[in-house]
Amino acid sequence: GGGTASGPVSFMKGFDAFAGVVKSGGKTRRAAKMVILDVQHPDVVEFIDSKVNEEKKAWALIEAGYDASFTGEAYGSIFFQNGNHSVRVNDEFMQAVESDGTWQTRAVVSGEPVETLKARDVFRKMAEAAWVCGDPGIQYDTAINDWHTSSNSDRIYASNPCSEYMFLNDTACNLASLNLMKFVREDGEFDVESFKYASRLTLLAQEILVDNSSYPTPMIDENSHRFRPLGLGYANLGALLMSRGLAYDSDEGRAYAGAITSIMTGEAYVQSAETAAAHGGPFIDYKKNEKPFLRVIGKHRDASYKIPTATLPKDLAKAATDAWDRALELGTAHGYRNAQVSVLAPTGTIAFMMDCDTTGIEPDIALIKYKKLVGEGFLKIVNQTVPEALTKLGYSAEQVAAILKYIDEQETIEGAPGLKDEHLSVF
Repeated sequence: GGGTASGPVSFMKGFDAFAGVVKSGGKTRRAAKMVILDVQHPDVVEFIDSKVNEEKKAWALIEAGYDASFTGEAYGSIFFQNGNHSVRVNDEFMQAVESDGTWQTRAVVSGEPVETLKARDVFRKMAEAAWVCGDPGIQYDTAINDWHTSSNSDRIYASNPCSEYMFLNDTACNLASLNLMKFVREDGEFDVESFKYASRLTLLAQEILVDNSSYPTPMIDENSHRFRPLGLGYANLGALLMSRGLAYDSDEGRAYAGAITSIMTGEAYVQSAETAAAHGGPFIDYKKNEKPFLRVIGKHRDASYKIPTATLPKDLAKAATDAWDRALELGTAHGYRNAQVSVLAPTGTIAFMMDCDTTGIEPDIALIKYKKLVGEGFLKIVNQTVPEALTKLGYSAEQVAAILKYIDEQETIEGAPGLKDEHLSVF
């Protein structure tokens, strides 16, 4: 005895190396891993810097002539390239950042104070690290657990690798995503009724999958049947907003996205309650979690009524609140078959197989882009929504053709002939 703990970052190197030799689904996907450290951990600063320091080593190797591709020798020679890093922050820390206060790190076992830091210094270090290498992300622990449907079973400590699935330890989530552009009618409007139906139908299919899937460990198997969490989501939001002539970074765009998301999740909970009533009852631990569950559904319902409706189509705005009224009413009467029903996944691989121009909830990063494949080669991806957006914004067929020709030649829309300055943000 009498040794000193070497800290989490040293062990992270070992787990990162293990992940590096694991491939997921052959050539196109690698192993995925999420590493999370609480902001009060004594090693939080070392954790924040861990990827930055490795990134700078890669830069030096690239400068010396080593292969700079993400499967090349430069990045293959450094640590922490096989997982995402996130810091768990709580409201107390964020309030200290706002007030320019101090932050106390604490020993994990005893809870004794270890070091006093300036909260803003820690927060800025996270921001600067993310700017350099993309990590760490931030997970808002207080908010996550405030919206936790099954908090009487345990709190939420972590997420899946892409951070969209937040739930109990040793659980898994069956995911499915809808292509939002497939619900745009010929008149350019969103088909609300079809989207509601697809949300319910897809969730029912996912529910069936719970009992027909295999799971990696006995505990995950048990909890998947005990809680039956599902992850219905969507992709192509960026293209949908573009097709309507809405800038992604606009109040109108956020309201439209909020309504779409409200409908999907609300209708999914409606289906979950109807399934509980008609087939099998609520999930096993529902009674234990009934009070927090209905509280969270009520929070969703209240939030749906706060979506700004001034610029929304009336049927979309109405469906966004109606879904949650029904979800709360049916759930109060019958419970819910599933402890969770929705996530918004990045859809980084499946989106292009689904004929999407944009992935998950993201805007388009470029109208023409090249996706580097694992191993070798590139996939050229051209945004197909631009003509629809230009027509929606009032451009003639001749103007659209000229702008598309410019994009094809220059690989950007900036400077395109006839494009109005106020429309640039749409693209």
